[in-house]
Order: sequence, then structure tokens, then C-alpha cells
Amino acid sequence: MLTSTHTSHANHTHQHGAGCGHVAVPHSDHVDYVHDGHLHRIHEDHTDECEPTGHTVHQEHTHQHGAGCGHVAVPHGNHMDYIHDGHRHASHDGHWDDH
Repeated sequence: MLTSTHTSHANHTHQHGAGCGHVAVPHSDHVDYVHDGHLHRIHEDHTDECEPTGHTVHQEHTHQHGAGCGHVAVPHGNHMDYIHDGHRHASHDGHWDDH
């Protein structure tokens, strides 16, 4: 199972939630919010960065994501992730990773 690091986003005063203006992305047992090119999750009384700590290939994923593919595109660092089947897909060395 892919895990995430527990890195607090210091001095984050914005309150993420329904209607906050950021794209909400279902992720495992919580919701991430796209903010300034990375993903935030609510954790207890603060906001964490939600980044994968492992490399999980999405096996047998033949669909090619890109502009106009029909899936929500989420800017993430220096690349674009795509929301598909309840998780984020990222292009990596000729295959798609699950985030």
C-alpha cells in the first residue's frame, strides 16, 4: 500500500473544505486539496502536504492521459496528475503511477 509522508504545511491559514475554491481529490481515507501546485490534507488541527512515499505502477493502464482525455487534470509540482478511478495517475518512465 502506498503511504504518505506526514509533513506539516507551516503557516497555512486557509481552511480547506467544501466550497473553499480548491480542487478536491478523494485519496484513500481522506480528501486532498490542490493548492499552489501541491496537495494538502486536513490532519487533526493543521494542514499536511500529502505526497506519496513509494512508487506504485498502475498495472495494465492503457488509457493515455492528456489534454482533452476526459479526466480532471491536477497540476502537481513539475507535472500534471489525472484523476481516474478514484486516484491520481502520474506519467512516469512510459507507464502510469498511482498516487
